[in-house]
Amino acid sequence: MNNQTNHNSQPPENQSSAARQGSIPVRRAVAGLLAVLAVFLILAVVGILHRRHDNVVLAERTNLLAPPTVGVAPPRLGAPTDNFTLPGNVTAYTDSPIYARTDGYLLHWYYDIGAHVKKGALLAEISTPELDQQLRQAESDLNTAEANANIASIQARRYTDLVKSDAVSQQDTDTFVNQAAATSAAVRSAQANVQRLKELQSFEKVYAPFNGVVTARNVDTGQLINSGAGAELFHMQALSVLRVYTNVPQIYSQSVKRGDKIALAFPEYPGKIFWGTLVRTAHAIDPVSRTLLVEIDVNNRNGTLMPGALAQVHFKVPPIAATYVVPVAALIFRKEGLRVGTVVKNQHDQNVARLIPVIVGEDDGATVQIISGLQAGDKVIQDPPDSLIEGEKVTVVSSSHETPGGK
Repeated sequence: MNNQTNHNSQPPENQSSAARQGSIPVRRAVAGLLAVLAVFLILAVVGILHRRHDNVVLAERTNLLAPPTVGVAPPRLGAPTDNFTLPGNVTAYTDSPIYARTDGYLLHWYYDIGAHVKKGALLAEISTPELDQQLRQAESDLNTAEANANIASIQARRYTDLVKSDAVSQQDTDTFVNQAAATSAAVRSAQANVQRLKELQSFEKVYAPFNGVVTARNVDTGQLINSGAGAELFHMQALSVLRVYTNVPQIYSQSVKRGDKIALAFPEYPGKIFWGTLVRTAHAIDPVSRTLLVEIDVNNRNGTLMPGALAQVHFKVPPIAATYVVPVAALIFRKEGLRVGTVVKNQHDQNVARLIPVIVGEDDGATVQIISGLQAGDKVIQDPPDSLIEGEKVTVVSSSHETPGGK
């Protein structure tokens, strides 16, 4: 037994050598793991630095490209003007929708679109069986009320005569007198109801309210008709005289007078001039557009012109100060009115946009006269972006070298 124990035991120096041999793979594994972690850490740092650099470059590029790029040029000096042309809206002298005033079914219509009708002409008839029945009932109620009132009146007169001889009491007499008054009031109420229904019945026939033309028919035979303004039956316009409305710039507002003869041109009649008379103005400047609304009446008894058309209204006025000419593309249309974009320096010496309200004169389709708003030294943006706003930074890429007075 002792021999076997001694045979399996090892010297201490052999055990120490085996322990050292087992720890070598562990240190190598730890070193490898640390190396891999170091590689990942280096890659992460490099990625973060690269992304930060890209963000900085992107921000710089964005700031550089954020301001819109515009081209500017000074406005061209125009000659003093003694006339100007404005667009005008042509409307009928009288324009009226025709509605039903009673309920029923359309029995017949007599005029279609384009028909010239006289005032009082029968346009349509409406069948109203329910209303007719109501009227008959109301007339019967009126007859009953009149009969009751007649009996009450007879009784009141009889008792009034008998009370003088003390044949009846005063109380009974007062009762019949008051009953006569009440039945008389009931008669008047029934009469008013009958009259109301008769007036409604008179609306079974739809008449033209003035001399004019039927421009729309929105109803047909058998259609259900509802009273009120729910559905338009016909539309009529008086066309013997037309109204032309236009907005005169404020600078010319004192130059146009009532009674002035105004020349009108229409694209469908090239080379032909129609003459109208300025009959009234609004006597107030629109604070949004800085213009004066005027009305010009045009004789149209021959039916040449049509409402809804666009007219070119030519005004002759005393010469005013010099104007400036800019491309039509330089105009900016905003709800506040016409604007022209210019470039100015802000307090940081940066180019920013300034939107100037202007009043325009003649417009030939390519260029437009600026009567008020611009100065000779202004740098006008030639083709401003639609999104341009007041005070926005802009990048000027080119500038015209022509002088303000250049042609």
